[in-house]
Order: sequence, then structure tokens, then C-alpha cells
Amino acid sequence: MPPEEVRKLADSVTGPVFLPDDSGYSEHIDGFDRAVEHRPAVVVAVADAEDVVTAVRFARDHGLAVAVQITGHGAALPADGNTLFLATRGMNRYEVDPGRRVARLEAGVLWQDVIPETARHGLAPLNGSAPFVGAVSYTLGGGVGVMSRRYGFAADHVSRIEVVTADGELRVATEEENTDLFWALRGGKGNFGVVTAIEVELFEVSRLYGGGLFFPAESAPEVLRFYSEWAAGMPEEMGSSFFMLNWPDVDGVPDELRGHFALHLRICYLGAPEEGERLIKPLRDLAPTLLDTVADIPYTEVGTIHNDPPTPGRYHINTFQLTRFDREVADVVLSLVGPGTQSAVALEMRQLGGALARPPEVPNAVAHVEAPFQVYSAGVLGIGEDDAVLADQDKVVEAFAPWNSGTRMLNFVAGIAHTDAAYVSEAYTPEAYARLVALKNTWDPGNMFRVNHNIPPVPAEG
Repeated sequence: MPPEEVRKLADSVTGPVFLPDDSGYSEHIDGFDRAVEHRPAVVVAVADAEDVVTAVRFARDHGLAVAVQITGHGAALPADGNTLFLATRGMNRYEVDPGRRVARLEAGVLWQDVIPETARHGLAPLNGSAPFVGAVSYTLGGGVGVMSRRYGFAADHVSRIEVVTADGELRVATEEENTDLFWALRGGKGNFGVVTAIEVELFEVSRLYGGGLFFPAESAPEVLRFYSEWAAGMPEEMGSSFFMLNWPDVDGVPDELRGHFALHLRICYLGAPEEGERLIKPLRDLAPTLLDTVADIPYTEVGTIHNDPPTPGRYHINTFQLTRFDREVADVVLSLVGPGTQSAVALEMRQLGGALARPPEVPNAVAHVEAPFQVYSAGVLGIGEDDAVLADQDKVVEAFAPWNSGTRMLNFVAGIAHTDAAYVSEAYTPEAYARLVALKNTWDPGNMFRVNHNIPPVPAEG
């Protein structure tokens, strides 16, 4: 990139601009998932929508791809030397309108930024299990969190999107304006432009009955088999998932779990605490726990339900959905990651159903799912460990093949092994994917926005 051109760009934007040798370059491209290593030609730490317009026009005029990142969760392809990289963390302004029960969120807002403010008004957004992820990117990918069985995907509750398209124009997309683009952006992730802000619905939720039940190795098989039947009978106000792990003996892990295997059942009930307590009593009565944190909590503590790790690392994550989850499938889980196994991946299964299976009032590109459960397998890549992680990921896919619905959610995918068009297309219905391709041809025929889980502007061969 000619230095004089970069100087012109830097003079035209409010946020700082970085070249590979500049101090601050690495700070702005490093993300949560370090398995995807970026090395773009130029980085713009955008400060506002006008910076985004200027940067996209610069990329258009210089034949560059555009990559966008706030936290780097769910990273897909690396940004290379033909890429202009937009770091959006500086666009972190938000506005809460309690009267309309909506919030306007800029591209750099984290859920943990806005939740305390919505909570002051007795309201809550449809954030994910990890409040430290970007609100906009999470929502564009669909968005499944602890309240989703009751309220659906986060994308179902977006009323307005402000986006810079490949021609460098700032547009507004709503149910009435740029309606095709509005449909595609809600579920199509970053394939159609750089979203600078969204307006989302808020819900009258101020408290939850939630937390974790941690069961030891000796009771994990019995509990998991029972859970498969218990979950099937729960109302949609009850959200649940489970995670199996040999907990490391390190600081930060509760003393009750350090160095032990534990089955972690996550509970989130949207109702009276007394009813939530009654519903989970069969689980509590089944076996003693190593740790029980389920309680009536303020919504500001929603992140404690999953306690997702905030530490960056080299992650490789795969996901797919199951046609059923019963005792037979529970035994498959135990054979893969149960007590005594030595898998290089950890496994989570999250209950779906409820509102996630119902079409939204305003249609979008998200594939609303009939599958009752989702599998999420994650491995941490390290020196000499990549092959083992990938091999165990393959074992998970093979083991669940009889129940694999052939569908997935891209928000639960990270790693460059899962970026081909066929894999990405499985996140959508065939009809929705064909429409997304057609709209890509309209809005981004040159595929400027391709450093992502890409939807190519023409159908893939074959």
C-alpha cells in the first residue's frame, strides 16, 4: 500500500490508521480467537459511521477486501495483505429508550456495556451467554442466548439497521426501507456491508432464576441420562444446557471443581423463583453436587450462568444440531467426553425449541430450527496439538451422524477449517441461501465483504 495513499486516508478519518510496522497495529487486529491470524494491509480504528464510509470507499477505490472486527469471537478467515481491516471497538456508544423498550447500539458495543443501563429500567436485551461479545455482530449472526427459548433469536427483534454497503453509501434498512437488505442482514452476518448501528427490542426482565449445577464423575452418567428426559418436558421459559470438562487445577477455577471432572448443567428460568426451584428439584434430588449456584439473580449477573471464559486463545469450534436427544444419544456423549475419556475437545449441548422454532413476525434469513438440541464442540489449539483437536472434532461429527440434522448456527463456529460455501450454506434453508446469493449479487457483486463465513455472490460450482 503506497504510504502517500495511506496518509490521505488517515487525514480523512477521525480514528487512527495503522500500517503493519506501526505501534498499535497488532493491538487492533488481535482478537479472542488467535487461531485466525490477521495481517491486513491497513487498519482503521473507526470512530464513527463517517469513518466507515470513508474507509469502505478507500477499499473500493484500491481493490481491497474489507474485514470487520470488534472482539474476534467466531473468527473465520484471516485478513491478508489485500484487506482493509476495520476495528470497531471505538464505536461504543449506545442509547436506551425505556419508553419504546428499544436500544440503539453502535458497532463496537459489548453486551456488558449496555446491560447495566437497560437493567436500571427493568429491561434486558437478548444477549448471548457471554456478555463480553459484540452486540451487533452477535445479532447479525442470529443470536442464541439464555432467553432464546422464550423470545427467539436476537435477530428476530431488530427494528432498524444502519449499514455502509460496498458502494460506500450509508443506508438505513428497516421493514419499510431497503427491505431485502433488512432481511439479509438479520442472519447473513457481515456479507452485505459494514453495520454501524442497530436498534433492538428490550424485554421486561429484571431477574432470573439461574446458575449452574455441577455433578461429579460418579453421578454424571445417571444425571445426563435423566436430564435428556427432564429437558423434553420443560416449558419454553426454562432454558438449559450442559458442558462436560476435566476442570484444570488453576487459579480462577472454584475450589470445588479444581482438578475434577464435572458435568455442568446450566439453568435459566424466566418466572417465579419458587416455580424454577420446583422444576429443577428432580435434578437436585438425583445426586449430590460439587457446586450449586442456581439462585434468584439480577439480570446484570446473567453471565454467571455459563461463566464462559474471557481469555483469548487458539480455538477451533464446530457445531451442528440434533434431531433428538434421549438416553441413547446421552450415552454417545458419555463415550466421547464422559468420565475417564481423554478427548482433546470439550462438548456443550444446548436445548433449542420453543420460540426458536417459530417464524418471527418480520421474516429474516435466520433458519428457525426444529431441532431440539445443538452440539458445540470446542478445542484449544497448541503446539503439536492441532491434529489431535481436529481428529477429535471429526470423531464428534461421526459419532452423532445418525442424529445430525444437517443444520448449524454460524455464531457457534470458529476456525478456518469451516469456511467453505457448502459448510456455510448449512446454516440456512436452501430457499434462504439462494435468496442470500441473489442479494449478494445485488449489494456486493465484487465480494468486498468476504473475510467472514462468506456467501459468494455466485453459486459455488458443483
